[in-house]
Amino acid sequence: MKFGAALALAPLFASLLQDALAYSALRPTDWPTLLVPVPLGSQRLGERGFNQALEIARPLARSLTLRLVPKLVARVRETPAQAGLAARQRQKNLRGAFIVPHRAIGLVAGQHIGIVDDVMTTGATLHELATTLKRFGARRVTNLVFARTLPR
Repeated sequence: MKFGAALALAPLFASLLQDALAYSALRPTDWPTLLVPVPLGSQRLGERGFNQALEIARPLARSLTLRLVPKLVARVRETPAQAGLAARQRQKNLRGAFIVPHRAIGLVAGQHIGIVDDVMTTGATLHELATTLKRFGARRVTNLVFARTLPR
């Protein structure tokens, strides 16, 4: 989907994520109260032309009747692509890369936020985002990820 611009797959990925959430141990009352896609830097967004996490998050939010807040978190620093980096390098690469913009701080406090992404490799991006959201007052963070790469 991401590298082939196969955006038609996004609703399928969202549907499968919805099924996984429905069959998880979480009761619907324990589901996130709002969703946020992993943000891309403006350079990568310009190169790719779309944010794959947002493309998955849109139909997922609709089907779960959850609020989607695409700009709840901003990437404040362009980072090199994570592909090919070791786990420690990924963590260092992302440190301080995200922030909750001032206009969105009130939306984070006390909320259970679901982070939507397409693929998780080491979890460094999701960890940095969750840490950022909790620093700004999120009560809980749940990762909703379509695929997981196998450890090397």
